[in-house]
Amino acid sequence: MIVKIVGIFFVVVGTVISLIFWVPGLINKDHLRQIMGQRYPMIYFIYFTNGPLLLIIGALMLTFLR
Repeated sequence: MIVKIVGIFFVVVGTVISLIFWVPGLINKDHLRQIMGQRYPMIYFIYFTNGPLLLIIGALMLTFLR
C-alpha cells in the first residue's frame, strides 16, 4: 500500500514539475539565465532529476511493485 502511495506521489510531483518548467510564462527563463550565469545548464539537470525522472520512477513503481 505504501509503495502505491509513494508511486502516485512521484507521478504527480514529476508531472507538475514538468508542466511548470515547460509551460511558457510560469518560469521566466531569461531572468533565470541572467541570475545563474555560467551555471544555467545545471537547471536542466535539476529539472530532469525532479521532473521526468520522478515521473518514470513513480510509473515503474506502480507497474512492477504491486
